[in-house]
Amino acid sequence: MIRLMTRSLADEVMERLGRSYEGARDPDRAVRAAAYMRDQFPFLGIASPARRALDRAVVAGLPTPTEEDLAAVAAACWERREREYQYFACDWLRRHVAVPGPGFLPTARFLVTTKSWWDTVDALASHLVGGLVASHPELAAQMDLWVEDDDMWVVRTAILHQLTYGRRTNADKLFGYCTRQAGHPDFFVRKAIGWALRQYARTDAEAVRTYLSRHQHLLSPLSVREAAKHL
Repeated sequence: MIRLMTRSLADEVMERLGRSYEGARDPDRAVRAAAYMRDQFPFLGIASPARRALDRAVVAGLPTPTEEDLAAVAAACWERREREYQYFACDWLRRHVAVPGPGFLPTARFLVTTKSWWDTVDALASHLVGGLVASHPELAAQMDLWVEDDDMWVVRTAILHQLTYGRRTNADKLFGYCTRQAGHPDFFVRKAIGWALRQYARTDAEAVRTYLSRHQHLLSPLSVREAAKHL
């Protein structure tokens, strides 16, 4: 802890993380992990349970980060080549989502739109962006803009940001987003519509049934199939 008085928390986290991850490299597993993600990113090859155990050891004894610490660590992790660093950032942001204020949303958008793939975008959407909007309701207006964005990952984030809300879900907003993007050409947006509706059906199945009966002609077969999976 004495070292933290002469260096930033972000530097301490990244030094610990790099040392820990380098010692756990598994080249064979790394090849398989990259192939599973369609070779979008290189991997260290650390299995998720082992990685999370390492992550807990990395942050053990460290103070609660500030908003600036969170942004610095996230940026540093996004600069690293291997995907596990981005996973660490997503988990750390989720753990400390109550720390940042509404001004953190541009940082969240940068993470969503950089090195984008479903694995990080979905974690950021449902936990970071969703948490920010829940804590700072004024950000809901930004989601109305995001759902119309040219970047499909921003659109997916807006659709999924209420995924963990349960009974706090603004159903009118959810259904409105799904209708607005019902004809989106991208697989990941159509899949997100189905996933968001399926998740909300756990809270209000009848509302989702009614929505599907009225809007099925607008939605893609993928969205309808995903939405109705457990109805």
